[in-house]
Amino acid sequence: MNATGLIAEDEPLLAQALQAELARAWPQLRIVETVGDGASAVRAALQHRPDVLFFDIRMPGQGGLDAAADLADHWPAGTPFPALVFVTAFDQYALQAFDAQAVDYVLKPVQSGRLQKTVEKLKAALGRRGPGDLDATLGQLRHLLQAAAEPAAPQPPLKVIQASVGTSIRMVPVEEVVYFEAADKYVRVVFGEGEVLIRTPLKDLLPQLDARLFWQVHRGTVVRSTAIDSLHRDEAGKLHLSLRGRTERLQVSRLYAHLFKPM
Repeated sequence: MNATGLIAEDEPLLAQALQAELARAWPQLRIVETVGDGASAVRAALQHRPDVLFFDIRMPGQGGLDAAADLADHWPAGTPFPALVFVTAFDQYALQAFDAQAVDYVLKPVQSGRLQKTVEKLKAALGRRGPGDLDATLGQLRHLLQAAAEPAAPQPPLKVIQASVGTSIRMVPVEEVVYFEAADKYVRVVFGEGEVLIRTPLKDLLPQLDARLFWQVHRGTVVRSTAIDSLHRDEAGKLHLSLRGRTERLQVSRLYAHLFKPM
């Protein structure tokens, strides 16, 4: 079966080894490009629209999971999404999450026998793929991202946000927060009276928030559900939230559009 592929791997020697093993296991697979970071992987995938993606889990800046989620959000509607394979050095315990979601993976260093099984699975998947595959991929990515973000131990619920403001510390009750938004090295905490910046990453805040009240609507945005007024779709098909008593609109990514369905 003829097909095209893209490799995203930040270690050049490992990328070369994977491409060499693929050439032996699947001679009809043409690698259109090899890149070394997640942002370049998204750009190259949108440009080439390959049949198969080989994404390293850990890359500089944006890792493989985040890159796959970003790509799914920007993928052209109605176009079959590429078959996805993660390349990882994770141990077997961590790989249970991949097995549970039927997402294939290749362990480093690449073993020819394991890769051959992956190739056979990919050929079968490509033979039956269609435009509806994107929804299944989004569901898989949601579960994998959630599993990757789960802390080793349960986190106590967050009651108050403490933020440095000049020489003072501002105390913001969590129930007053309208939304959290990742901004460079900070997180904006927007509430009724204004906003503050904190250094705690959004991924570290999430396990401490009540998921029934605070909904993640984008990789960088978590909004209090009771503050949402309505959902709108623009001319490009992108979803946006309107908030009660506020003028700004928050973008909703495809990954989290499933949260909004009429009752």
